[in-house]
Amino acid sequence: MATIGSALRGATLAITRSRTAPRVVTASASKYFSTNPHVVVDKFVSSPPPTSSSPNAEALRHPNDVHDRNANYSDEDSRSMAGVTASVRHNWTKQEIAELYSLPFHELMYRASTVHRMYWDPAEVQQCTLLSIKTGGCTEDCSYCSQSTRHKTFVKPTPTMKVQEVLEAAKRAKDAGSTRFCMGAAWRELGNKKNAFNHILDMVKGVNGMGLEVCCTLGMLNAEQARQLKEAGLTAYNHNLDTSPEHYPNVITTRTYEDRLETIANVRDAGISVCCGGILGLGEKDTDRVGLLHVLATLPEHPESVPINALVAVEGTPLGDADADEDTASDGIADVDAFDMARMIATARIVMPRTMVRLSAGRLSFSEAEQFLMFQAGANSIFNGDKLLTTDNPAFDADTALFQKLGFVGKPAHAGPRVAPTEVTGEVEITQVKGMEQQYA
Repeated sequence: MATIGSALRGATLAITRSRTAPRVVTASASKYFSTNPHVVVDKFVSSPPPTSSSPNAEALRHPNDVHDRNANYSDEDSRSMAGVTASVRHNWTKQEIAELYSLPFHELMYRASTVHRMYWDPAEVQQCTLLSIKTGGCTEDCSYCSQSTRHKTFVKPTPTMKVQEVLEAAKRAKDAGSTRFCMGAAWRELGNKKNAFNHILDMVKGVNGMGLEVCCTLGMLNAEQARQLKEAGLTAYNHNLDTSPEHYPNVITTRTYEDRLETIANVRDAGISVCCGGILGLGEKDTDRVGLLHVLATLPEHPESVPINALVAVEGTPLGDADADEDTASDGIADVDAFDMARMIATARIVMPRTMVRLSAGRLSFSEAEQFLMFQAGANSIFNGDKLLTTDNPAFDADTALFQKLGFVGKPAHAGPRVAPTEVTGEVEITQVKGMEQQYA
């Protein structure tokens, strides 16, 4: 890979940029290729498709499966538009990410917004609904969580919901415009909960049968449990890393960072889309935010979606009590503003350009204008509905009105994202790299 990367840099310098014809390798590169027969670099701009006479013509879409989408672009090296170049990489260094994160805000926003438009249709935003199917009673000691048995909060443990109750909630979410239904259970792990797991498999099958995409967050999973969830029709699995490996022990001690990474690997190996992100406001430093993004951006596959949460401090939790104590320095606990969120989202968008970035918990504390700032930074997914597990969230009607105000449309269920309009119209320049054997096979 290092040899190909070095060769690509040399070839790219030898190529004259051309926007006059699509899919053309200019003659100035021929000398380079004659001495490097194993690499072909093809720099082109897309040809606009024939226009449809129907005003309701369906937008061009990528495959729905994230693995199929990535396979379509396996020979793509980079995209360029308006002076910004981006690529899907897995070899980011912390220093590179830190330099992006620390850019002047106006420059970071410009780059992230441009990258967003190179890879996505900025008008399309996925709407997800999250339901707590088993609330409270968790044995973990996550210092932010109201559902831990170790903290005295307003949450009272409840048994796992009945399958029919969950399906009725999923129908209400679908009727309100949601296209992905997520189910969360306050467990450390599924373990040997066979009856509960069988009920969850039935829930997954039932929600999938409604035409909704299905996501679960159930704690740690082994490889066999991940396989069964995939067979039942699970679309995605959420398992957040929360923060950097360095700050993580300050937040939770009952589960290791490696435990979380193992679950993510089991999910990925089962062919389930990975949803994995973190929380701002846990007392972390900017270096920890960079550290979290570095872990995500150097995974073998970038997550399909990365939720960015702002801590909702809950009385009775260690972080909630620290935030409420006026005599104690907060040290960044729950001290998250719209600029923090936008900076994190923008950096995530640049280092993981094909990943969906989800504006998640804490959204209720931001104005509509502040939320728009986050969409401009590259967010293209939200949780809707008035609850996120146990914390408040904007109601369905409020989000519908916001979408209309901003000109957004929801992403349909079981349909891939729209192809970026800039790709359709030829505004973005795409560089491809292929091995000779692969190209002419």
